[in-house]
Amino acid sequence: MTFTETKLKGCFVLEPTIFGDDRGYFFESFNSKKFNEGIEKEVGFVQDNQSFSDYGVVRAIHYQLGEHAQAKLVRVLSGKVIDVAVDLRKSSPTFGEHVAIELSGENKKQLFIPRGFGHGFSVLSDTAEFFYKCDNYYNKESEGGIVYNDTTLQIDWKLEPEHIKVSDKDLILQTLNTARL
Repeated sequence: MTFTETKLKGCFVLEPTIFGDDRGYFFESFNSKKFNEGIEKEVGFVQDNQSFSDYGVVRAIHYQLGEHAQAKLVRVLSGKVIDVAVDLRKSSPTFGEHVAIELSGENKKQLFIPRGFGHGFSVLSDTAEFFYKCDNYYNKESEGGIVYNDTTLQIDWKLEPEHIKVSDKDLILQTLNTARL
């Protein structure tokens, strides 16, 4: 597996070594020892989550605050998404910047998003099955979010506006400038 750090310190794209033949393929999707060596940090995942979404769904920028902050390792089992990580660390030189990576069942890439980041994605295929590991448990009182169309972030979700589907909850999220961080 190769680990490539993005322009956002601590945020990595992981690409597995895939062994394929006429029967199919095999790859190691997670190995704790290799993962921790690759990102040069000890991360202990405690919760796995999975979602299924249709084309055009945008899951806005979500995060957990304080002691409930979460690092995530995300990947797509089937379909294709644009996955977005936003640096929300106020002391970071890249605060407010984001990376957008295409993750798909075909390319099998993963994205490691450290604590202090927001995360969201848009679905570019008919459907997508999304899987992620978290290093901390979800806490409702500590959740935060930034609206998907924040003009400061200017995220290109790779969707035409008429195809975008956003939950009522995500439509009323704050902007980067007004969000509780």
